[in-house]
Amino acid sequence: MELDIGYHWLSLFSTIFKNDLTACGSILSPDLLSWSVCTDDVSGSSAEYPDRVFMMEGRLQAQEDEIMLLKSSLADALRRLRLHDQLIPLLKQVPLALTRPVQSLSLEDALPEGMSLTEEAQAKFHHIQGLELEEKDEEGEEKDLSWASSVEEAIHPTAIRNLQRDDHQDPNGSTESLSSASQTPISGSPAPPKDLSASSRSGPLSTILEGKKKPLCVVATSTSLLHSYLISCLTLFFTLSHWLTGQSIKMFIRGRPITMYVPSNIQNYEDLRMEPPVEKLELDWVYGYRGRDCRANLYLLSSGEAVYFIACVVVLYHINNRTQRHYRKHTDCVRCLTIHPDKVRVASGQTAGVDKDGKPLQPYVHIWDSSTLITLQQIGLGTFERGVGSVAFSFADAGAFLCVIDDSNEHMLSVWDCAKGTKHTEVKSTNEAVFAVEFNPSDSTNIITCGKSHIYFWTLSAGSLTKKQGIFGKYKKPKFIQCFVFSLTGDVLTGDSEGNILTWGKSPGDVKTLGKGAKGNTFQIMRQTRAHDGSVFTLCMLQGGALLSGGGKDRKIIRWSADLAPERECEVKDFGAVRCITDVNGEELLVGTTRNAILRGTFSDGFVAIVQGHVDEMWGLATHPSQDVFLTCGHDRQVCVWNTAEHKLDWCTTLEEYGLCADFCPNGAVVSVGLSTGRWLVLDLQTKEVISDYTDGNEQLSVMRYSPDGSFLAVGSHDNFIYVYNVTECGRRYSRYGKCNGHSSFITHLDWSKDGKYIMSNSGDYEILYWDVAGGCKLLRNRYESKDREWASYTCVLGFHVMGVWLEGSDGTDINALCRSHSERVVAVADDFCKVHLFQYPCPKPKAPNHSYEGHGSHVTNVRFTHCDSHLLSMGGKDTCILQWEVKRAGTSDGGDRLHSASFTSSPEP
Repeated sequence: MELDIGYHWLSLFSTIFKNDLTACGSILSPDLLSWSVCTDDVSGSSAEYPDRVFMMEGRLQAQEDEIMLLKSSLADALRRLRLHDQLIPLLKQVPLALTRPVQSLSLEDALPEGMSLTEEAQAKFHHIQGLELEEKDEEGEEKDLSWASSVEEAIHPTAIRNLQRDDHQDPNGSTESLSSASQTPISGSPAPPKDLSASSRSGPLSTILEGKKKPLCVVATSTSLLHSYLISCLTLFFTLSHWLTGQSIKMFIRGRPITMYVPSNIQNYEDLRMEPPVEKLELDWVYGYRGRDCRANLYLLSSGEAVYFIACVVVLYHINNRTQRHYRKHTDCVRCLTIHPDKVRVASGQTAGVDKDGKPLQPYVHIWDSSTLITLQQIGLGTFERGVGSVAFSFADAGAFLCVIDDSNEHMLSVWDCAKGTKHTEVKSTNEAVFAVEFNPSDSTNIITCGKSHIYFWTLSAGSLTKKQGIFGKYKKPKFIQCFVFSLTGDVLTGDSEGNILTWGKSPGDVKTLGKGAKGNTFQIMRQTRAHDGSVFTLCMLQGGALLSGGGKDRKIIRWSADLAPERECEVKDFGAVRCITDVNGEELLVGTTRNAILRGTFSDGFVAIVQGHVDEMWGLATHPSQDVFLTCGHDRQVCVWNTAEHKLDWCTTLEEYGLCADFCPNGAVVSVGLSTGRWLVLDLQTKEVISDYTDGNEQLSVMRYSPDGSFLAVGSHDNFIYVYNVTECGRRYSRYGKCNGHSSFITHLDWSKDGKYIMSNSGDYEILYWDVAGGCKLLRNRYESKDREWASYTCVLGFHVMGVWLEGSDGTDINALCRSHSERVVAVADDFCKVHLFQYPCPKPKAPNHSYEGHGSHVTNVRFTHCDSHLLSMGGKDTCILQWEVKRAGTSDGGDRLHSASFTSSPEP
């Protein structure tokens, strides 16, 4: 920031500070005085401060935060000072007709009641040389504009009286001080000082004289009165500068003031009334599957729908009709899933999670009807800790019971009555991780659990559970028992981390062979079969007694005969390890993989992906300017192009580094992707090849944005610069045009004006700056000039038109992204609390009502409308989920008449 302060202002501040710093403090911005430096003595004895280093580190951190506030407040004060230098020229640009009738104002309006100036003083005030500004009119002649004449044309008298300090004598002769009606005026200017000396409150103002090019010459009866008058004048200056440049609104984020100017077309900001938008969102499609860290989460229902989950949504995908339905009653990430023996009812458990205030939410299990999506029972609310890790229905009694294992340290195992929703019994399982639980299909009193270094056989009797540990005997004990199934003969088959399939049988305990723990009937290994290189992640028993196994490291699916002889095998390429296998008809299979894909196929014909998704955190999202296509990129180094109409992945490519941002060229032929190292690539959508490769700095890029006509590309970086490129040859050739230098923190968002000449940008320290690109990427220091500029897109999270999307007390990182619709009717917001919000646009008032939508299980990193505003796309971070929302209008009304008082937030049911 350029520190351009006129000499006369430096002189004025010098005079004030020399006389009384405390008295003049209130004339500065309240933000400048909101900081304090702790000067407490920290030199106490070692006995009093046993850990001085720790205390000093804490104090240093606190002072660094205070210095940050000081810098921002000082910057605000300097902007106010510079505003004074532009005060008179701006008078010609600002319409003089305000919302209320303007009355003429003279100097007497700024003086206390009962006090007046002599005629000589009035005449001389109108010719103070230090306040004269000279301008040349259209004919070249010079015109004198005095302070007083400027005030008379534009300022309402009450604006002065509300800010002045009235000092006068009461009828009894005692001195009485009348302060302003409010110590903190709504304009943002500070209140007058409270502690002027007695001399400053005695004696009338006698004379105002001219000076020789001095900033201000006033002769008073005492030095204190001079001091008091200087304070009043400077306070008046800050108020006038605010009034004369139009209305402005100030919001605070983490103590930093952010000033936003009200556009000229809004006559009265206070009269604006907000209401939720007419448009609403309806979940249309879910991209992705959670296979990377969850087991046994893919089943086939009797309706022909595959049921699986990702984020907070359980998806029912019809594998033949290619349609989706969604169960959306979970409040946080779904972690486990099982289906009832009737293949209609489903049980799904979720993790605990936290709310927006950081308070833990209670996990639970929902039992619901897959045909109607109606919740039948809510199990275990207030019982489970951290989350639900595994669930299983009983089979022998037609699914009367549900077994649940939570994610607490003891991994509590509980059995519930499905019809009543009551707990039957509960017991501590183990302190080790538990991967799976199942009822014996022929005996509901037998339950098996497996996990890290263990397999337990539980017996339910008289309302209590007892367990016996599986004995490995002469066989090597694997680190993990990954999965198990029941054979048709009643044996238990387990797959472990050593790549073996172990056959467990029940036999009398042999102390000599099995050790001291072998008492009574025990479960021991009857046979070991070598199956895979690496872990055996899943086992699936077919109707005829054949067995399917899925490998981790070798990525193979092997079919075994009933006596565990290998029959056929197939390798699943490019989609990761096999996580889950589901039988469709004895021949056709559904396969879930660790790279979050679901495959469909046979051993003969191979497998193709019917569901795909990212496998790591996502940030980059861009929609095509004319087609139903969007692009995503993230930390998995994948760049994926999706089709919103066909609900599928068109193509995908892998980069050397991970992508964080992207934007389509307006011609739709190429797309630019910003990477984590300062590199950015240009990809051809037809050939999928990289046609350009550039590097700007060595820090990650956060935003890519083409100008509306495609002639420029702006690249926002974490090195605090915005790099601007000329674009030629239909987006295939780029040359550096300039660099926007002025932000003091990393660039977070930017937008182009509709004429393609200006850029609005946000940074990590909550700064809003404007740039004249056509003029050489120059910083526009007078932000007031940009208040009426129209923007081709609106993705900046800070700005007057979107100020209402911020909740009270936000820390500046609560909103990750927003996007205005192309119709300029609504704005979608992605927040840090797993929600997508829909506000009306513009949204300039705090606590604006909105529609709120759940579905994501992690911070929502980005949102974008499709080219025709028919759909909204939202992208989760850690949940690797992409949600496609259909934009629906509940009614028709004129967009200009939608400002109505409302203060609610709606969350429509699925």
